[in-house]
Amino acid sequence: ERVVNCAGWTKVDAAEELVAEATRVNVDGARNVAVMCAEAGVGLCHLSSDYVFDGTATAPIPEDATPNPQSAYGRTKLEGEIAVRAAHPGAHIVRTSWLYGMAGPNFVLTMLRKLEAGDEVRVVDDQHGTPTWTGHLAPALLYLLEIAPPGTYHLSNSGATTWFGFAAAIASMIGAASPLPIATSEYPLRAVRPAYSVLDNSMWRGLGEAPLPDWRDGLRAYLQELRVPS
Repeated sequence: ERVVNCAGWTKVDAAEELVAEATRVNVDGARNVAVMCAEAGVGLCHLSSDYVFDGTATAPIPEDATPNPQSAYGRTKLEGEIAVRAAHPGAHIVRTSWLYGMAGPNFVLTMLRKLEAGDEVRVVDDQHGTPTWTGHLAPALLYLLEIAPPGTYHLSNSGATTWFGFAAAIASMIGAASPLPIATSEYPLRAVRPAYSVLDNSMWRGLGEAPLPDWRDGLRAYLQELRVPS
């Protein structure tokens, strides 16, 4: 028996003001799940985030890189990792990035709504990461639990882009007008986002596994799942 803990406070900007609430979910909740799994002798996969890093990297970030979160959200995710490791040394901790799936809300659904409405869409072009589709991540998580020793893993789709590049790909696939690129300074938000948080899935590859598909393939499959022509 195994548990995959997908629960998390993901409202990044709101966490700056609602730190206690974010902590209850990302730290206390994660610890509680880990304690219960450890007591029951059940395997655990806990999901964490690329936002535990500060964004100063210039090459894909390996699992042993030192975290240095710059936002309340990132800090609570890192504290959650620490709590899980302490409560359940046999856990798998998986950091992923720019996640989107059916339930929403997510970046893709937001862009679809704006692009299809014909709104002017302005998207930052100086934050680099890897969009990751849950349809590719979920089966990889389950397989990881079967084959891999406990530890910390990075697992995301392949390749890298910016939020603007992601939005432009969405627009291209649905035949909409391309968004406009802007700098982060032109779109200030409460929480600091990493300028670069591309994850190196080196531990996954070290298991002899092929990289997950390119992020564009994930986006294309997601749009097909939503029955959006592409």
